[in-house]
Amino acid sequence: MTTTNMREQYNEYISKFKEKTPQEIQDKMGKAIEELAKSDDGKGLRAGEKAPNFTLPDATGKEIQLEDMLKKGPVILTFYRGGWCPYCNMELRAYQQLMEDIKEAGAELIAVSPQTPDASLSTKEKNELDYVVLSDEGNKVADEYKLVYKLPPYLVEIYKGKGLDLEKANDSDSWTLPVSATYIIKQDGTIAYEYTKADYKDRVEPSEVVEKLKSL
Repeated sequence: MTTTNMREQYNEYISKFKEKTPQEIQDKMGKAIEELAKSDDGKGLRAGEKAPNFTLPDATGKEIQLEDMLKKGPVILTFYRGGWCPYCNMELRAYQQLMEDIKEAGAELIAVSPQTPDASLSTKEKNELDYVVLSDEGNKVADEYKLVYKLPPYLVEIYKGKGLDLEKANDSDSWTLPVSATYIIKQDGTIAYEYTKADYKDRVEPSEVVEKLKSL
């Protein structure tokens, strides 16, 4: 089986980020993660619970339904923040490396973000993804999966200062995001595995998810 090195890439990126980012900004970003971890927001659904069905448009506007995907086999469902997030892009590319293994296991992969279909299309093209990438505008599905949180005003200011226009990418002025989360959903719609953390830098290595999938 293919193994991915996403965590290694994360660690390299984090050390570079720390070198070039003022301590005050790093502290504020850390504070936002701590506050989210202590809050009731973004805790996500747990293993054993039923995965809510949904219908969302893919990058070309075609409607995709979870139930239809589950008819083909189990589904790895991953929620990511957006194509502007370097950690998300590294994760999406790592899953692309594993598509052969995922297909061999008889499974499907779905990635969901609050971006518009247009923004999802550019994420898909930039990362050369050949799996399903869906747009959950307004975070309606992420909300059903209990993953949504609101960015604190001081973090919104940092993002805006970095030139990050979430309002345009998501066609929304709510400044809400999903916590990055990964689920394995069995064909009967039950969640067999979940990994949800308040810290967007803390994600499960995709090859570990495929190992879990194969052991079901």
